[in-house]
Amino acid sequence: MNSIRARVDRVVAFLERADVDVLAMQETKCSDEQFPHLAFQLAGYDVVTHGHNQWNGVAVASRVGHEDVETGFAGMPTWGDPPAEEARALGVTCDGVRVWSLYVPNGRVLADPHYAYKLNWLDALREAAAGWVRADPGAKVALVGDWNIAPRDEDVWDMTRFEGATHVSPAEREAFRAFEDVGFTEVTRDLVTQYTYWDYKQLAFPRNKGMRIDFVQASRALAEQITGASIERAERKGKGPSDHVPVVVEVAG
Repeated sequence: MNSIRARVDRVVAFLERADVDVLAMQETKCSDEQFPHLAFQLAGYDVVTHGHNQWNGVAVASRVGHEDVETGFAGMPTWGDPPAEEARALGVTCDGVRVWSLYVPNGRVLADPHYAYKLNWLDALREAAAGWVRADPGAKVALVGDWNIAPRDEDVWDMTRFEGATHVSPAEREAFRAFEDVGFTEVTRDLVTQYTYWDYKQLAFPRNKGMRIDFVQASRALAEQITGASIERAERKGKGPSDHVPVVVEVAG
């Protein structure tokens, strides 16, 4: 998203044009009080937000109702001095689907404490997710958003440029894959091929120097209902786009 206040008109226009029921947003970069709720309400969407300041921030917009709002998940690691939970995870149930809007920590560089924080954060999320489906095997759970991981070599434009970098390290890729072990499936991979992120620098978008780092990990009950997926590359064009584009899944029923 890279700041909802700067891009609210584009986001609402996309919702209306694409006929989207639920939108999970990350990197909103504003407090709950600063979020532009009115623009969404006028378009027929209620928005639940979780943001503290100009960093991070997650939100869910829904036109099919919402309930059981939860900020953060059990065991979520803290960061900072003094340590605190960042605004990186928001759970909302929308028409029977438990949607988690997730902004996974970046990791910075492999030697940075933020990298260890990222891996711990992913481990804690996996444990929490395992508990959700263990408690209710029929639960429809979607873990969606910016994972800050490119799980395969083809998910970056040139692997030689990422040697020794975050996002492609074996530990990060294994942390992403390990969600399979607790009953989740990444549901966009087999349906669409495209990058989801392009840096603003060095003409990365027109040169297609991108990364695929935005995904939907679905519980077994939800994965069985996925009928389609798309990556909206055109949303990276035009005036003031985000550096990420929407990833859309279609759910039967």
